[in-house]
Amino acid sequence: MPELIYKDESYQIIGCAMRVHAELGCGFLEAVYQEALEVMFQVESLPYKREPILKIQFLGKPLNKEYSPDFICYDKIVLELKAQNELVGINRAQTLNYLKAARMKVGLLFNFGATHLQYERLVF
Repeated sequence: MPELIYKDESYQIIGCAMRVHAELGCGFLEAVYQEALEVMFQVESLPYKREPILKIQFLGKPLNKEYSPDFICYDKIVLELKAQNELVGINRAQTLNYLKAARMKVGLLFNFGATHLQYERLVF
């Protein structure tokens, strides 16, 4: 079985998200989980950028529309947070588009809105 890329980094990020969900539970707005996760990243000294601006190119030309994922961690993993009943296809598509725009390979999609933390690891 091939080795997962950025396995250790992904586990650290997922662990931070699990602590946030264990402490807050479900029912808050996405912005609350985003702020709490940022605090966890600081506590764990995990390198991150919150809501970085991603430029989108089409036919080699930059577009005016910009994307902004919730976090980029370790300068190589895109994080997208949700607080809804369940993850759906459009959430996965959004995360994959962030990966394309950022030219990165690994994304983590989290849903804090369910009774237990839901997460998916997406590879582009």
